[in-house]
Amino acid sequence: MAAGSWRRSIAAQLSKVLDLPPENLIKSISAVPVSKKRHVADFQLSIASVVENSSSDCLAQDLHLQAQKLAERLKCDAVVSEISAGPGTVNFTINRELLAKAVLQQVFKDGSEYGVKSEIFSAVPRQKAVIEFSSPNIAKRFHIGHLRSTIVGNFIANLKLALGHEVVRINYLGDWGMQFGLLGVGFQSFGNKEKLKSSPLQHLFEVYVQINKAAEDENTKKLAKDFFRKLEEHDEQTLSLWKQFRDFSIEEYIQIYKRLGVHFDEYSGESHYREKAQEVLKMLENKGLLQKTTKGTGIVDLSKKKDLSSVCTVMRSDGTSLYITRDLAAAIDRMNKHSCDTMIYVTDKSQSHHFQQLFQILKLMGYDWAERCQHVSFGRVQGMKTRRGEVIFLEDVLNEVRSRMLQNMTSAKTTKEIQDPMETAEKVGLAALIIQDFRGLLSSDYQFSWDRALQSRGDTGVFLQYTHARLHRYDEVLYRSSQDLQPKHIVSYLLTLSHLAAVAHKTLPVRGSAPEVAQARLCLFQAARSVLANGMKLLGITPVTQM
Repeated sequence: MAAGSWRRSIAAQLSKVLDLPPENLIKSISAVPVSKKRHVADFQLSIASVVENSSSDCLAQDLHLQAQKLAERLKCDAVVSEISAGPGTVNFTINRELLAKAVLQQVFKDGSEYGVKSEIFSAVPRQKAVIEFSSPNIAKRFHIGHLRSTIVGNFIANLKLALGHEVVRINYLGDWGMQFGLLGVGFQSFGNKEKLKSSPLQHLFEVYVQINKAAEDENTKKLAKDFFRKLEEHDEQTLSLWKQFRDFSIEEYIQIYKRLGVHFDEYSGESHYREKAQEVLKMLENKGLLQKTTKGTGIVDLSKKKDLSSVCTVMRSDGTSLYITRDLAAAIDRMNKHSCDTMIYVTDKSQSHHFQQLFQILKLMGYDWAERCQHVSFGRVQGMKTRRGEVIFLEDVLNEVRSRMLQNMTSAKTTKEIQDPMETAEKVGLAALIIQDFRGLLSSDYQFSWDRALQSRGDTGVFLQYTHARLHRYDEVLYRSSQDLQPKHIVSYLLTLSHLAAVAHKTLPVRGSAPEVAQARLCLFQAARSVLANGMKLLGITPVTQM
């Protein structure tokens, strides 16, 4: 019996009393979030959603009175063991024995598909989603913002895939633009081909820092412009060097993503759209949307009254494209190629205005599917430093979290003999990073703390892993996350389950109990462990079996 079945049973009884069809009532019955601190009901009915003439100014006490009256008219049965009235709600508690038996049976029957096979998703159409995430700029610092984009995008892709949707994961690299003119000149002066092969990201960053010191020098500016112009004109030698920058960087990125347990179906980039961006400019011109300013730049008027109070620049005065023009070309190309139902962009919230403009221009161009494009934004992370100082590359973060976790595990009394301590430290450390990141709303900025992330008690990723190594309304939680693409619902559920499992582990010993009791308790812990593993994998965490 899944959550939907409990709902149907409650709706059937309500239907007789309220004289309303059960189908109308089912959506008004919601699951109550599990609490680790107090006993709560399992489901509740919102009175406001079923009472006729209930308006927003309806007095709370009236709703409470109506809830009490309705609760009195309802009777407990084989499924519902307790009915009570709350502030504007009627609360239902499911028969504990029936609930435990049904949930455990469902967990073992569905295995890794527990929750996602729930009938709560039966009305949700299966769709195709294109998700663009991570998207670092080659030769620039791989910021912590890219780590957020990477793990958030990976979570959304994992969740959609688990729910039966088709997913295309795209890494849209910042691999074109004037900075490559500067980098090219820098490499000619300070570059080393061996270093480029062995550690491209580090070396290109060092070269970029060196040449940036001379970036304001007129001669350097001219050389950089000339280099980029040659790139635009497909000069063989210049293009060959740029291609090395890109190819070696991607090779290193793939190794870093491997450590994160992340993969992409496509490595794309701005460079793919430098010519198609010119086609977009022609389309804008043909549709009468492209306007020239006195400086010669090309703009699109986005104002409602068409009074130029809100404009977007799409072309430089020399006729070359800009970042947004290449984004327009990329969106059109992806839709033509993949015919997807939704296109999701995962970047930090500073780009919100950019995506508003992008979707607006697509609509003006007559692309109705722009309505199905979505920007999932996230806040900034502050305070992430390694022992050596400011974080530069994602690899620094991963190495730091692994070494700190290894140190913690070595000094912990509960740590068992582990076959591969480095790998375990890596997985547990990554869980720490992900859980600290996903606990709140993605749009919130947060202050990073190594100590808080790596402690093995409290609401942390280490605690999740600890519970899994020692160790019902999951479908509702998955449904909420699938609706707003926020991982915090799943994180909160898993942490609560971990706390409850930890308490049960202390109070319900398996060893020394009567065989049938031991078997029932073992079933409980195996089910909890199975659900924890499913949820952790969705979040991008690989569960460990020893720590």
